[in-house]
Amino acid sequence: MDCERESFNLSGPLHLTYVLWDNAYHRMSVAASLVQGVYILERDRQDKREDSNALAPPWWKFFHFQLLRPLVDDVDFSIFGAIYEFRPPSSQSNDTLYRSPRYVIAFRGTLTKSHSVSRDIELDIHFIRQGLHRTSRSEIAIQAVRNIAATVGDSNVWLAGHSLGSAMAMLTGKTMAKSGMFIESFLFNPPFVSAPIERIKDERLKHGIRFAGSVITAGLTIAMQARQPRDLSVDPFAALAAWVPYLFVNSSDHICSEYIGYFQHRKNMDEIGAGVIERLATQNSLGGLLMSAFGNEAEPLHLIPSALLTVNVTPPLDFKEAHGIHQWWKPDLQLEHKRYNYK
Repeated sequence: MDCERESFNLSGPLHLTYVLWDNAYHRMSVAASLVQGVYILERDRQDKREDSNALAPPWWKFFHFQLLRPLVDDVDFSIFGAIYEFRPPSSQSNDTLYRSPRYVIAFRGTLTKSHSVSRDIELDIHFIRQGLHRTSRSEIAIQAVRNIAATVGDSNVWLAGHSLGSAMAMLTGKTMAKSGMFIESFLFNPPFVSAPIERIKDERLKHGIRFAGSVITAGLTIAMQARQPRDLSVDPFAALAAWVPYLFVNSSDHICSEYIGYFQHRKNMDEIGAGVIERLATQNSLGGLLMSAFGNEAEPLHLIPSALLTVNVTPPLDFKEAHGIHQWWKPDLQLEHKRYNYK
């Protein structure tokens, strides 16, 4: 079963024989396939599949990409990312390549295999504790993206990632945005550090829980600012607002589905005149505030000001399918799209 899912010829988007780069579904499918390529690169390494036995290359070659180089963790030497270069056929005109990238930097998520699982879980814990930015893997990722963007310009680069890899891509994208470089980013099943409130069916109860959480978070933020004064006229989210990543979440995936409520609740709070409370709450998490109270500065990585949110509402067979990367290139998806801009 694993080999079938790893084989492009058996489970890849073979129906995309021609990519329209201004088509949202095509762009999503290509980005997801390149992320899958990183997963299979590491599986090839672990299983010692080389040359004609390697399963990874079709995941990028089918779309005319070349592997420029893998990104290797300096702790366990696993491949966690890849830099791809787009090499379109000479027969393609410039008109057909509109919105295509020159380079894509993609990151995989957690692999439950003995060779890499301990390091991946360690990084999952770093993410939950909001310390992913202090890891060597993030430093490697950010430096790689910074070098590429400085060479070809941020408009020619894509970021893509799935699960833990989407957290890595989000951290990298936010870091670049703070320096004025807004990289197009495709974040699949990005983890949201929160109780899965979105799974509650009662809308009034769900809104009440979120409202109470916003009030508590805003109150703690004000209390922390009283202890550690800073210029309240400076909105750190405003500097990131122009970066609008694509977020792809599944409504049945409790790891990422809270993004649906996160953005909708912010809109609801504005509509009832509680925007000031939500402006403080949307930038902070209770976990991050508690860590700051104990002297550990922790920026909540999962909180972002703007996004193009795509929700897959297609009923999944199980949680594995709801959280998996394979869903994002299926041809008959039921998708809902919403754009959220930070005010």
